[in-house]
Amino acid sequence: MTAEYFTTPLSRMIWDTRYRYRDSGIVLDKDVDASWRRVAHALATVEARAQDGWEEAFYQLLADFRFLPAGRIMAGAGSGHRVTLFNCFVMGGIEDSMEGIFTA
Repeated sequence: MTAEYFTTPLSRMIWDTRYRYRDSGIVLDKDVDASWRRVAHALATVEARAQDGWEEAFYQLLADFRFLPAGRIMAGAGSGHRVTLFNCFVMGGIEDSMEGIFTA
């Protein structure tokens, strides 16, 4: 039996609609644990040695929401799609005021 990690319907809906891996409408992450496994595997593939060990280490960090990577990583890593895993973008100078922030 899979543990229920979500404490509210909203948190489950956000994972389901934003981060759960689907391909052509087919659900491939059967649960959030599968999402953590997918991301851990993808992250470990760039390691030069001991990829299995790294995969397990990354999974242990993700399990039970101990560490939650940025949304692009959760949605894109291991999906097979060419997507950026960077969540930060350079926007140039932004005036330090509410008007400046909204303008940017």
